[in-house]
Amino acid sequence: MNIHGIHVTFRGLLHTACLLLAAYAVTALAQMPDRTKTTQARPEAELRTTQVVGIVVDASGAVISGATVRIVRADGSVQCTENADDAGAFSIALSTEGKYRLFVSSPGFLTREIVLTLHAGENIDPLRLTLGLRPVNTTVDVQGREDDLEGIADSGTQGTVGAKEIQNRPILRSGELLETIPGVIITQHAGGGKANQYFLRGFNLDHGTDFAIFIDGMPLNLPSHAHGEGYADMNIVIPELVQRVNFEKGPYYGDVGNYSSAGSAHLEFFRTLPQSFVQIEGGMYGYGRMVFGASHKLGAGNLLYGGEAYHDNGPWTHPDNYYKFNGLLTYSQDSDGNGFSLTARGYHGQWHSSDQIAENAVPLVGIFGTLNSTDGGHSQRYSLQGESHRQGANSQTKVTAYGFYYDLDLFSDFTYFLTDLNRGDQFEQQDRRWAAGLDARHTIQNEWFGRRVENTFGLQVRNDWIHNGLYQSQDRVRGDKTDSETGNTLPATTQADLLTDTQVGFYAENRVQWANKFRSVVAMRGEVQRFSVTSLVTSANSGTAIKALPSPKASLIFSPWERTEFYAQAGFSFHSNDGRGTTLKVEPVSAENPYPNTLATPIPALIPTKGGEIGIRTAALSHLQSTLSLWYLHSASELQQSGDTGGTVASQQPSERYGFEWANFYTPMEHWTFDFDLANSKALFTETDAGDAAPNSLGGKRVPEAVGVVIASGLTLHDLKGFSSSLRLRFFGPRDLTSDGIYRSNTTALLNGEIGYTFLRSWRGSVEFLNLLNRHDHDIDYAYESRITPKVESAFTEVFHPVEPFQARFSLRRTF
Repeated sequence: MNIHGIHVTFRGLLHTACLLLAAYAVTALAQMPDRTKTTQARPEAELRTTQVVGIVVDASGAVISGATVRIVRADGSVQCTENADDAGAFSIALSTEGKYRLFVSSPGFLTREIVLTLHAGENIDPLRLTLGLRPVNTTVDVQGREDDLEGIADSGTQGTVGAKEIQNRPILRSGELLETIPGVIITQHAGGGKANQYFLRGFNLDHGTDFAIFIDGMPLNLPSHAHGEGYADMNIVIPELVQRVNFEKGPYYGDVGNYSSAGSAHLEFFRTLPQSFVQIEGGMYGYGRMVFGASHKLGAGNLLYGGEAYHDNGPWTHPDNYYKFNGLLTYSQDSDGNGFSLTARGYHGQWHSSDQIAENAVPLVGIFGTLNSTDGGHSQRYSLQGESHRQGANSQTKVTAYGFYYDLDLFSDFTYFLTDLNRGDQFEQQDRRWAAGLDARHTIQNEWFGRRVENTFGLQVRNDWIHNGLYQSQDRVRGDKTDSETGNTLPATTQADLLTDTQVGFYAENRVQWANKFRSVVAMRGEVQRFSVTSLVTSANSGTAIKALPSPKASLIFSPWERTEFYAQAGFSFHSNDGRGTTLKVEPVSAENPYPNTLATPIPALIPTKGGEIGIRTAALSHLQSTLSLWYLHSASELQQSGDTGGTVASQQPSERYGFEWANFYTPMEHWTFDFDLANSKALFTETDAGDAAPNSLGGKRVPEAVGVVIASGLTLHDLKGFSSSLRLRFFGPRDLTSDGIYRSNTTALLNGEIGYTFLRSWRGSVEFLNLLNRHDHDIDYAYESRITPKVESAFTEVFHPVEPFQARFSLRRTF
């Protein structure tokens, strides 16, 4: 069986049955009167000892070894505490009649409580106590999607992906490990060192505006970022050190606030590795990588350390020459559900960038060419975080604290010579920040009128001290420019600010098991966000803004029959806007606004969203896990790509999205798995939008860049006589590029494969084949106005970044 005994062997069942029979026999013998002795006149309750015996199992029937069994008298005093043996069995002697409460707990499981009433001369039948796993946003030890989350998850679109599935997927870039989440697409529109583009539930999420990502509880998204709100750079992640990815979709979860309207992902890293390893990789287009990880005992705890060195040129005419270095160091202790961990992380990357290219520039520079060879950037992030957790008989407490330093210097050019015919349109975005935060939660388990209840109270505080700016540049050198249409000067410093972005979130969540087949989750979250901005360019744009927002949420879960659950959910959430916009009174002089002293209207600090969902999860068919969900989401506003600056701007009207997701994971036999995930969504403005339409168009209601059909499917062979392999399809359908639907992208369909072989027990060689069919699709598409050379007229045309062509990558891994 696996760690939680998803499948119980016949031997294990037989062993369990024998233990129960033996325990029952011991109980019966212990209660038989001794006919060789004469009893004296005293109460029967004092003559006999009753053995309370039983076995502790999980929802699948697998035994839970080492579980803590505590018996408490009616007056609250502890009668005794014992741990179940390796077979999950326990036996406790009680010599006084009366009422008792029995508590059974184990790390990673919900605490179980039952009431015992002992009467003189009465036997107690052997107990079989089943513990349910805790919700997936806490520690759940799973290996992959084959784990049944019935009784655990709160929706059909909540789940967990383990390291086993992550490592069996061929990936082009580290961010693609998030594509293990059904419906998620990860792409790139610039150099490899830039944060990915995220697509989910009818969103082009840019770099993370409505998709929250956490690294061991530390948020990855960056508010008020120089390039885009919610910027989330997955380059700091070493995929081999990720133990699991827990995910949920929709605004229904009290413990997640900013950026979570479409969904959220919680990456949990190993504290101890199953095996230490070192791996080297090489491949086409200058690809090379070395990664290692090791863990061992140190004192009363465990030390884990790992690192990554990476280089890739890509197929571009002007190579990316992307270098990155990652390091991770973790020390942890855990005993009986109590422990702590300390983790240090470091990342540094630098790259050139072949940005998106206008369609009419392909004859000039080729599909893999660039119109500005000096685009690129560098970034780094260094963090320290600590976590402490404690578990009592009826409570759990977890506190995470973190701090990090981050910087980015990014040079981009999306419109080429549209603004300045002589110096071009390159611009620089710079972000420097220190950030610190705290996430504390306390859970209390008790009973209300005989119903099992779990109440959680949480507080999340984060503060970012930011220095960012937007600058005009040529060949990475800042300088003034001239707007070709008006003749006005565009100063080298378009915008520069010092700002403090403070976020405070607090929530209360209530879980009630009303009946064996019905439970509910109700939460209320409150958010307070404060911006303090000091403009280094225009003093009128300095100021303070504060906004509070409540977000109620509710989930109802029904279990009408075995291994099947139905879900109904509704909730509110939000995303924050850039703090600089909340105090903006005068428009910066830029390509979008070449006129000085233009008055501006501040934007809202927080953008509310609301949504609903119904779904089903079933494992009724043998070896098949399947979920189906129908969802709806309303956003008061959203961020859109701005072709003139490469930044984002808020829409002028609300939007509505709806769709469905169908996810399947099938394990027909021991070494084979098949998954098929299908999602489709529609995104519409509530009113006609003329601001993002094709020339001479009145506009329309379609949200540009909104993802529609997404298919992810794969067939995987696991460890068959040393062999393993995987074949995966990654598909996302056409998207509207303008609100009127005149410009649309084509379909993108990629087939990737991997084959590996383990030899000499500790060596493994493998080869990945990316874009097996060598398709010339696009990673991402836009449509806007640009000018590819100073001597041609500007044109409104499709702009795209191509997928990388077929390539092979080889790796050799040694475990020890």
